Amino acid sequence: MWGARRDGDDGPVTCIACGDEVPRDDAREYDKHGNRWERTDKEFEYLCKPCDRTCCHQPRKGLESMLVDLGAGEVPREEFLARFHDATVEAREHSD
Repeated sequence: MWGARRDGDDGPVTCIACGDEVPRDDAREYDKHGNRWERTDKEFEYLCKPCDRTCCHQPRKGLESMLVDLGAGEVPREEFLARFHDATVEAREHSD
């Protein structure tokens, strides 16, 4: 049924953006794979409504794998940002 949750899914959740704990009804599901409609055997992360409103809701096909390839969370922040910048500039140039 649409919107049905398993028993025990109504408790508080933690926003992955700000770390605040909010009631499940005051949060939005986040699926890092970009397909929140395929629900079988998934565990969702959550964003509080204020953080969700600040997010870009544009398609992000390939973004997660690109972040992993560029070393997100594995290399120093400045190095990652430089890699990300170079990759996005190169992708833009190839799409023109």
